[in-house]
Amino acid sequence: ASYYDDTYPSVKEQKAFEKNIFNKTHRTDSEIALLEGLTVVYKSSIDLYFYVIGSSYENELMLMAVLSCLFDSLSQMLRKNVEKRALLENMEGLFLAVDEIVDGGVILESDPQQVVHRVALRGEDVPLTEQTVSQVYLFSLHPLSGFEFFWNFPNNLLGP
Repeated sequence: ASYYDDTYPSVKEQKAFEKNIFNKTHRTDSEIALLEGLTVVYKSSIDLYFYVIGSSYENELMLMAVLSCLFDSLSQMLRKNVEKRALLENMEGLFLAVDEIVDGGVILESDPQQVVHRVALRGEDVPLTEQTVSQVYLFSLHPLSGFEFFWNFPNNLLGP
């Protein structure tokens, strides 16, 4: 979870908030909810729930654009296999994708293709002296070769 303000300052309050949102949303088929004065947009995939939350005056379409960008980026990077086990294996990629989409609560990117490309470029930042021969060969064939990025975002929130 990433919180960008002090609405829930302690970890205990954050966990209680996350549990409350999950309990209110996991049995419904809708994509938007109003809870505790906040706008919540969410999406589920197999055993994962993705949430983007903003204040009640936030544009729901912009929040949904962030959620769609995150989910579509993960889907592309995971080759349509967005599930908990795959995300747990490589959590770093999730954080890279979130960093490319949102910074300090400000939306930076909403195009999943751009996010995937930027995450792949950031993954290539391994110094040449630390790369194996096969890595150098794969990079020279195609800039995205040899990379698979996986994320975990189970039952958590991308905060307001």
